[in-house]
Amino acid sequence: MKKYASDAVLLLTATIWGIAFVAQRKGMESIDPMLFNGIRFTLGAIIVGLIALKANRKTAKIPFPWLLGITLTIASSFQQIGMVWTTAGNAGFITGLYIVFVPIIGIFRKQIISKTIWLAIVLAVIGLYLINVKQDINVSMGNLFVLVSAVFFAWHVQLVDKYTRMYDTLSLAFAQASFVAISSLLIGLIYHFYLKPDFLFTHEIYQSIGKAGIPLLYGGLFSAGIAYTLQVSAQKKVAPSAAAIILCLESVFALLGGWILLKEKITLTILLGAALLFTAMLFSIRSRFTN
Repeated sequence: MKKYASDAVLLLTATIWGIAFVAQRKGMESIDPMLFNGIRFTLGAIIVGLIALKANRKTAKIPFPWLLGITLTIASSFQQIGMVWTTAGNAGFITGLYIVFVPIIGIFRKQIISKTIWLAIVLAVIGLYLINVKQDINVSMGNLFVLVSAVFFAWHVQLVDKYTRMYDTLSLAFAQASFVAISSLLIGLIYHFYLKPDFLFTHEIYQSIGKAGIPLLYGGLFSAGIAYTLQVSAQKKVAPSAAAIILCLESVFALLGGWILLKEKITLTILLGAALLFTAMLFSIRSRFTN
């Protein structure tokens, strides 16, 4: 069973991220994208840092993976900004398209993508489409922002594959969360200082953060903290394209989260799309252990 442990960890990561789409969308009702990201990644960095200290990891002495931090900052920022104008369902679908971009980037890294993996990717894309076929996906600024984020999330998956060979899990997770937290907070504060200074110097900021408290706690502790750490850990043993297939199941869990928490409807078409995604995941796992 140990050989499937990394796949189970990635599946858990996808579950956490899927539900996070609901939290992120709810958070946008009270607070702007950059401050939301800054606060949630600060919480994520704190929780990972505490775990690292308890494990006696000397994170401060490890070289900082700048490119990884910059890539995740751009990806999470574009996604969060895009969710101001688009729905959580659209964002989940478009973000899931990184499953296409990961192997394309992998080709430039001279990665060999098997026919089984390509078949799994095709099934996953069809599944993602069926899940969102009745969503109102218009050519809008919000969808464009989320599409850009999907490209950078794909690059992030590839970079995690690179950096996990160089650093230990907790150090890498702490470093990237800290970078995203600091950069997002700085951008958010600069934006408000020049365009909405009253927001920073009144009780409005505290009220807004309070209203977004539960989404921030979930997005910070579970999504930014635990899930990204699990991703880094699992990708030590799973190739980027195979990992992307499992991680794109976040779209399914986003739908389940919307159904349970927001009372959104699930149709037979959506269930068929989810079934195709799970089939793609099984193909991905089979490919890894039969080659």
